[in-house]
Amino acid sequence: MSEISRTTGGVVWQSSPPGSIYDYIRVASFSLGPDGRVDQWSTRAADLFGVSAQEARGKDPVEAFMPAELRDRGHQRVKEILDGREWTGLVPFRIPGPAGAPEQDRPHGIAEMYVMPSETATGERAALCIVVDVRALRRIETDLAASQAIFGQSPFGFLLFGTDLTVKRANQRFAAVFGGEADDHRGRGVHDYLAKPEADRMTAALRRVLETGDAVTDLRITGAAPGARIRRHWSINLYRVHSGSGRPVGVAGLGIDVTRRQNAAREAASARRNLALLNEAGSRIGNSLDLEATARELLDVAVPGFCDLASVDLYQGLLTGDEAPPGRWGSSHDVGYGAGSAELRRVAFASAVADTPLRTDEGHGPAGDGDGSVPIEVGAVHRYPFNSPAAGALRTGRVRTVPGDDGDLVHSTLAVPMVAHDTVVGLVQFSRTKGSEPFGDRDRALAVELAARAAVCIDNARLYRREHERALILQRSLLPPGDPEAAGLDIACRYLPGTDATEVGGDWFDVIELPGHRTALVIGDVMGRGLRAAVAMGELRTAVRTLAQLDLEPAEVLSHLDEIARGLGAPIGAQQSRAQKNRGPELSEVYLATCVYAVYDPVTRRCTFANAGHLPPVLVEPGEDALLLDVPPGMPLGVGGEPFEEVEVELPEGSLLALYTDGLVESRDHPLDEGLGAFKRALADRARPLEDVCDRVLSTLDTGHGEDDIALLMARIQGLPAEAVGDWRLPREPRSVGRARELARAQLTAWGLDALVDTVELLVSELVTNALRYGEGEIRLRLLRDRTLVCEVWDAGLVQPRRRRAKDTDEGGRGLQLVGLLSASWGSRRTPRGKTVWFELALPDGGPTAEPTVDQLLSMF
Repeated sequence: MSEISRTTGGVVWQSSPPGSIYDYIRVASFSLGPDGRVDQWSTRAADLFGVSAQEARGKDPVEAFMPAELRDRGHQRVKEILDGREWTGLVPFRIPGPAGAPEQDRPHGIAEMYVMPSETATGERAALCIVVDVRALRRIETDLAASQAIFGQSPFGFLLFGTDLTVKRANQRFAAVFGGEADDHRGRGVHDYLAKPEADRMTAALRRVLETGDAVTDLRITGAAPGARIRRHWSINLYRVHSGSGRPVGVAGLGIDVTRRQNAAREAASARRNLALLNEAGSRIGNSLDLEATARELLDVAVPGFCDLASVDLYQGLLTGDEAPPGRWGSSHDVGYGAGSAELRRVAFASAVADTPLRTDEGHGPAGDGDGSVPIEVGAVHRYPFNSPAAGALRTGRVRTVPGDDGDLVHSTLAVPMVAHDTVVGLVQFSRTKGSEPFGDRDRALAVELAARAAVCIDNARLYRREHERALILQRSLLPPGDPEAAGLDIACRYLPGTDATEVGGDWFDVIELPGHRTALVIGDVMGRGLRAAVAMGELRTAVRTLAQLDLEPAEVLSHLDEIARGLGAPIGAQQSRAQKNRGPELSEVYLATCVYAVYDPVTRRCTFANAGHLPPVLVEPGEDALLLDVPPGMPLGVGGEPFEEVEVELPEGSLLALYTDGLVESRDHPLDEGLGAFKRALADRARPLEDVCDRVLSTLDTGHGEDDIALLMARIQGLPAEAVGDWRLPREPRSVGRARELARAQLTAWGLDALVDTVELLVSELVTNALRYGEGEIRLRLLRDRTLVCEVWDAGLVQPRRRRAKDTDEGGRGLQLVGLLSASWGSRRTPRGKTVWFELALPDGGPTAEPTVDQLLSMF
């Protein structure tokens, strides 16, 4: 309504602009003259009846608009009205049509008419008729009833805001939520129901809808009903309401309580977040086999995605490698291991809110120590008090929820035991600070799952570390102890295992003393890693030492090793013929290894090499650059089917020989050719002490990659001096026995070994006599003095001497027994031209020479 500025008698006159109720009910008027005919016809009447004023004036309304069967009654009513009676009723009517048109085809309707008498200017009686289209009224009644039903019976809150944004009408559902009756809410504003931030948002949305006409759907509003603590969530839909003429009259709002839907969406989002967190944990936790690194990976996943700060404590016994029986380390089956209060070490801590640990509760916070007064630093060893929640979690294997103290930044903590295979390995604590949601049941389940995954990875790392250490101990125990010594060689060696992140490999080397002051140099690499590779390496090394004692040629040693390697993976008792073996691969594990076997003779300074798929040796001669020896690389051990070749090389005095494994010269970042070049350049300064040369090689090359084991065996050639060798050839005749004793005595006297003269004369006499009796061809006698005294007797016979126990009636057969009794060791070996029988004596140390006892002498009879 708009006010008119003029006033009359203090009354303010108002006019209704278009859009009032009359736009809907279509009220029309016309008047009847004294003759009962139409003399005035309004525009609304023209719209209602479809007849213009020009056509209607002067017509009898009964004849023009009423059906024929009702005209008599109509004329009677008009007469009564002109006589001064008022009349109200329903009048059927038909709209006039073109001439000749059937009456039933003319549009018809029912009008509610109010007729009141009137007078003309001359005092004659007339009538004023007010007409309303009943069809429009019925539509309005139906619409009002429907609107009332929808508005009043709707299960959703319904509000109608006026243009001043106050409530004009509210339904009963809204009143049931916010209290009172529906009419009590008239005139209230949004700020009467919502907190200021939400009310401001709602007001802005209402004003925008009223001004623009654009509807707002699913506006999320949060608030609480009067007297309720639980916050509710509503989805609000707003649209502008117009009158019949299109004038905005307000904004309608429909509110739906979506609290359950919101909670379900929040739970779904939480479930998706937890699932994503678990997926991230699966991809990030356990990427290394390091205990501390695995603990840090757990915290990287948990902070800040799951909590605000967290810590990981592991049992000290687990970290130090203590061997505990099953159920130890706080297992739920054995509560005796400190009853949850054993020593732990803080291995990781992470915080999204501060750089320093925060204490959440006395003695059991995520960083609390035994009394809760001093935060625990990473790496510190501590204990939890027996009655603390942390100790209880460790003792029972169940998660504990620890509330925070009043005024503390942390409001809740989960103490979660890390359980792997029914064994508690440590404790992880997740904490949330004020401002974050408290831990719920889903969070507890997620915390347990995260701790369990990390615990399994930590336990796997512990088992790997234990196996790695055992394999390393086994491997080191199988390597030569200390610095090996050999006649005519200065030897230095190095062994570097891989890092903890890689399993122990099968690299090994060995220095084996052979008869005649010769030395076997061996280096090899079993393909594979772990304890099985170390065990296979030990078996091959043992086999090499056994075969070396048989004094076989290098190629023969590798051939036997190849057979042994092929049998390592075969099932126990499996015996197959060669034809069966050639049919296809066996259902057994295959062991492959590479190896270089070299035999060095210090007298001739000649070295015989045989190679089974290994990298070639490196030789550095005086004044020359390092070079790779051209040793034919055979197939690796365990492949079989191919013979091995030998190469004999004379090594100059003072030259340097290096045997190595591939870990020294090859890595992911450095190809083999590049590594070999760097290795040869590192050996250029051969004049330095051999230990320094080894250190220089390891410091120069990339040996810190840790991808594989590294074995390095280096030998500087010295050779036996000519004055330390006595070599004679004797004819095959009986007097050569006496001649051999004389030569031996003279040589020992020249060496100052008078204490050994009698023993050597006796043993030389026995060996030369056996060569004359059982051997063939020319006899050769050789004495070698180095760290021990070696005597060798050579002949062309192929029959090896065999020691046996003589019978009481035998006159002979006790010579070899006497040799074995008086010498430190003795034996025989084949040579390209026959055999050699030898014995070895320790050099005198200045003390009296030990004589055989009576019992030892009598044992020969």
